[in-house]
Amino acid sequence: MRFRSGLEKRTAAWLTLRRVKFKYEKTRIPYAVSEVRHYTPDFQLPNGIYIETKGRFLPSDRKKHLLVKKQYPELDIRFVFSNPKAKIRKGSKTSYADWCDKHGFLYAQEYIPVEWVKEKKK
Repeated sequence: MRFRSGLEKRTAAWLTLRRVKFKYEKTRIPYAVSEVRHYTPDFQLPNGIYIETKGRFLPSDRKKHLLVKKQYPELDIRFVFSNPKAKIRKGSKTSYADWCDKHGFLYAQEYIPVEWVKEKKK
């Protein structure tokens, strides 16, 4: 399986080591900007939780995730960041973690918390 980043590869290895079945970039979720686009989450756990791994969290990523959340509030999308303390832009006081807290997204650093994997399907 080919991954787009080292963090995605490490996340897949972590899940595999723990014998957690997952789908990698198999789901396409349409969302509208002024045209319809598709968001492909990195990982989907058996309990329905979507995991998005991010090294850099660009403005376009943040905009996309707010649109997807607004259009699909029932989806449980969570982030795994290389560094959740990184600032959303140079000179900003807001970190990736702050942005997630403000917008109601759960996040973790480097690895998926085991608790997320063990959560029951909603």
